[in-house]
Amino acid sequence: MIPSDGTDQLIEPFDEAELAEIVRDAADNGRPLEIAGGGTRSFGRPVDALATVSTSGISGIVAYSPNEMVAAVRAGTPVSELQAALDDANQRFVFEPIDHRSLLGTEGEPTVGGMVAVNASGPRRFVAGACRDSLLGVRFVNGKGEIVKNGGRVMKNVTGLDLVKPMAGSFGTLGVLTEVTLKVQPKPETEATLIVRGLLDADAVAVLAHAMATPNDVTGAAHLPELVAGKVLDGALGSEQATLMRLEGFESSVNERAEKLKALFGKLGEIDQIDAPQSRRLWAQIRDVAPFADHPDRPVWRLSMRPSDAHEAVMALRMKAGASAFYDWQGGLAWVRMEGGNTMSGLVRKTVEANGGGHATLIRATESERRFAVPFQPQEKPLAILEYRIRKAFDPQGILNPGRMVA
Repeated sequence: MIPSDGTDQLIEPFDEAELAEIVRDAADNGRPLEIAGGGTRSFGRPVDALATVSTSGISGIVAYSPNEMVAAVRAGTPVSELQAALDDANQRFVFEPIDHRSLLGTEGEPTVGGMVAVNASGPRRFVAGACRDSLLGVRFVNGKGEIVKNGGRVMKNVTGLDLVKPMAGSFGTLGVLTEVTLKVQPKPETEATLIVRGLLDADAVAVLAHAMATPNDVTGAAHLPELVAGKVLDGALGSEQATLMRLEGFESSVNERAEKLKALFGKLGEIDQIDAPQSRRLWAQIRDVAPFADHPDRPVWRLSMRPSDAHEAVMALRMKAGASAFYDWQGGLAWVRMEGGNTMSGLVRKTVEANGGGHATLIRATESERRFAVPFQPQEKPLAILEYRIRKAFDPQGILNPGRMVA
């Protein structure tokens, strides 16, 4: 089933049983497998494997109950297919999953299994939780070729060992997802985004923190520094710094909260407001890191830090490496592009550590750079030991995406 002559092969099983047989054969023969969904999220270290196993053939919506706001979906189902079903019921993913295609220059269709495997989350994550927080149940094939089911279709249906949450963000190293169950939520009636102009990074972060401390239920808080702002909405925001606050809900409530925030921050100058269609488009571009989609040869880092620290780290990287950046999650997520074309992994990690610590993940780089870089944040020794033991239990032979998450 798995080639033994050194040739690459794409294997697309059409059901869970066939997938389990493929993995068992690979485990018995010690042959590594690269695990993929739609092949749109190619970051981390390249995987040295004789075969790529794609779950795109294990597709389809198993059960979707708009009344219960729960969807069970096979892992290879395109995200767009599930999104269309949610749109028909006026529902959505609360975690706003990022689509990496424009940033990474990949093609194909993102799958639901891939979305879960990388814990894809967007601007609403800092108030509504990540993808893993909406995950209720999973089915997967572990590294021994065993079919495992855990969790269910209600929030309190997890008994014994909870295997659901570890699968989100495991990048296919613990098992090959075959089915996931997700909770969803109704779409708000409308949304609007307020724009404060001309703030430097530190001042913008302070304003966003103040806004989040009010009862106005801000669901998006981002800052686009000078020049970066001109790369969204076809330049409609202009090139001046833009500090953004999103409001969602019933129209009357959105308008009332918008007026309260304008009154609160009016001393900073005139505050612009954009309507729902433009707001949705703007936050989709922030979610997908559209300002850095050009110049694919320039590495892009994702820094997750305390909002009070991230802008200090960015300032240091601007001075030392000429980096560009913008912020999401109230300033706690910084997307940083290294304009010189070098990943500068050592400098990035030292800068993060020197400014309060956090996580630095290399999201985009050339394949040769990815092969030798340390893409994921190195773990503290106790966590590294725990992670090793978990992976050993799930995949004793280490055949699933070997090296994908190894520092």
